Amino acid sequence: MGLLVVGSIGLDDIETPFDKIENALGGSTTYISLAASYFTGPVSIVGVVGDDFSIEHIKMLENHNVDLEGLQIVEGAKTFRYGCRYNYDLNVRDSLYTHLNVFERFNPNIPARNKKSPFVILGNIAPSLQITVLDQLEEPKFIVCDTMNFWINGALDDLLKVLKRVNVLIINDSEARLLSNEPNLIKSAHKIIGMGPEYLIIKKGEHGALLFGNNTVFSAPAYPMENIFDPTGAGDAFAGGFTGYLHKNRDFSFHNLKRAVIYGSVMASFCVEKFSTKGLEDLSYLEIHNRFIEFRELSSFN
Repeated sequence: MGLLVVGSIGLDDIETPFDKIENALGGSTTYISLAASYFTGPVSIVGVVGDDFSIEHIKMLENHNVDLEGLQIVEGAKTFRYGCRYNYDLNVRDSLYTHLNVFERFNPNIPARNKKSPFVILGNIAPSLQITVLDQLEEPKFIVCDTMNFWINGALDDLLKVLKRVNVLIINDSEARLLSNEPNLIKSAHKIIGMGPEYLIIKKGEHGALLFGNNTVFSAPAYPMENIFDPTGAGDAFAGGFTGYLHKNRDFSFHNLKRAVIYGSVMASFCVEKFSTKGLEDLSYLEIHNRFIEFRELSSFN
């Protein structure tokens, strides 16, 4: 049984200090499924788009062994669209617009054959929709969840219900501090794990990531990137690589989760090297493995 991904699919207008792109493929589901597809398959997705969604995007996903049975295409409607402009250091971005369009009425409908999926990634969507997804599943074994400041501030009660049902929560450092109301990330992690998830991953952008669980913490380095063109989707690529690797080998030991974090970081590093999903579209297993070795050497010492 494959990996199930539920989240947003969109079209983005992205501007950085170096270049810009319009009508680029985006959305959490897109980045997650592409990153995961290099480790396992098929990757089944559930999402919604309008009839303005390019057939080229659909073919590209199919070529990566992404199962599109759960993709809803609404005629006469427009796909979710997002525009942003990144500042010079690329750690801060200004949202220019958000047009929910067809995504405003998104109701995740899990295909019958995907309801038994043992591995599930809940992309960054409303916690109420994440609950709707979980209620349709039949005893999933491993659930990975993402969220954001907007839901922490505006849908905390539902989010707390979700956290009691997931194995891994992946958030960034500012989200962790907001959710826990605790400035120190170590104390913050302890509080969040007390809310339900078995493991917590706190992403720190260019400073790497922290994995918490089993009363243990693992600090993963960031790959030293010389060229970063577009940070959009890096966190989702991380989630896809992390979960895809675990789905491939089904080893949930803390040691293997550490390896999965590094593979997640590898996929995120490829993602930021090009605009949109281009950095994830034409990789080879050898490229991924070699960068994993480079990551491992960054934190290896005698």
